[in-house]
Amino acid sequence: MEQQEERIVSFFRFEDLRVYAKATDFATWVTMNLPATEAEGQKALTASFCHSAFDIALNIAEGSSRSKSQFDHYLKIAKTAIRECVVYTEVAHNMNIFGEEQYNHSRELLMELTRMLGALIISLQRSAERNGRREEEESSDPYANEEMSY
Repeated sequence: MEQQEERIVSFFRFEDLRVYAKATDFATWVTMNLPATEAEGQKALTASFCHSAFDIALNIAEGSSRSKSQFDHYLKIAKTAIRECVVYTEVAHNMNIFGEEQYNHSRELLMELTRMLGALIISLQRSAERNGRREEEESSDPYANEEMSY
């Protein structure tokens, strides 16, 4: 008999999502790669960029406690935060805060997050269609019958 790997499931189920881990990694990367500064313009950019980077992970976490249709909505808000980060990445590059390597790395991470969120959104929508539930669901567990591979 094959030995099966035990999978440890977190108390907070969103922590099992790869897209959540990737989002927190991005927020950490942004925070560590933006220099501390006293210049007002750079300070405003840094605060706004960090806020949007954190919003990606925060919306995944918040939405995960809701119904599938609400989770879908929060994931779309997370995609909006990604687009904000694309703009901040461009501005940071234009202001020479991000060099070419940081600029490219940020864009790559943001594209990967966009693909991952898109796949999760499609998965949630297909699940709702399979279950014949296009309307608001009463379930408080949006992960029911879903694999946690995103």
